[in-house]
Amino acid sequence: MTRLVVWRHGQTEWNAADRVQGQYDVPLSPLGREQAAAAAARLAGLHPDAIVASDLRRAADTAAALAGVTGLPVAADPRLRERYFGEWQGLTLAEVRRRWPAEFDRWRAGDPSPGGAIEHLEELAKRVAEALREAAERSPGGTVVVATHGGAARQGCAGLLGWPEGVTRTLGGLANCHWTELRDDPVRGWQLWGHNLS
Repeated sequence: MTRLVVWRHGQTEWNAADRVQGQYDVPLSPLGREQAAAAAARLAGLHPDAIVASDLRRAADTAAALAGVTGLPVAADPRLRERYFGEWQGLTLAEVRRRWPAEFDRWRAGDPSPGGAIEHLEELAKRVAEALREAAERSPGGTVVVATHGGAARQGCAGLLGWPEGVTRTLGGLANCHWTELRDDPVRGWQLWGHNLS
């Protein structure tokens, strides 16, 4: 049974400031580097066989912490990037709410395409699920750790599990440096085994 560990990156200064990152290449904060190191020590105990990461620094550097403990290389996959947030990227949530109140309200309500050139949730789920599926194929029957982003992780896992959007919305977000564990049962397919683990 293949185990897939979908790991959110450590904290950034933008996370702490409620600033929309999207696909901006924001580095980990000092706290984020500490979180990555602590989580890597725990994840190493799962004896991963492969590590894959988004090519954005905050995820790549989080994965590098695990690589440093295990000696495994990190494969980069840009499909694991966070959702593209269009004109919102770089702004605080308060600024977004002030400039695009209607779109902001639709986004908070879970509208899959709230406007503002934001990537549609269906497209996000499709591209990340494809990346997760291919990552799992790197080590059939083994354990693969994927370092990615909060929104990408939720939508990608839901896509891999075949969940409709109404179900996906009930899944809480991942905290920084926490992960979701999925397993591929030979008969029943992909299953959720744990969420927001640390």
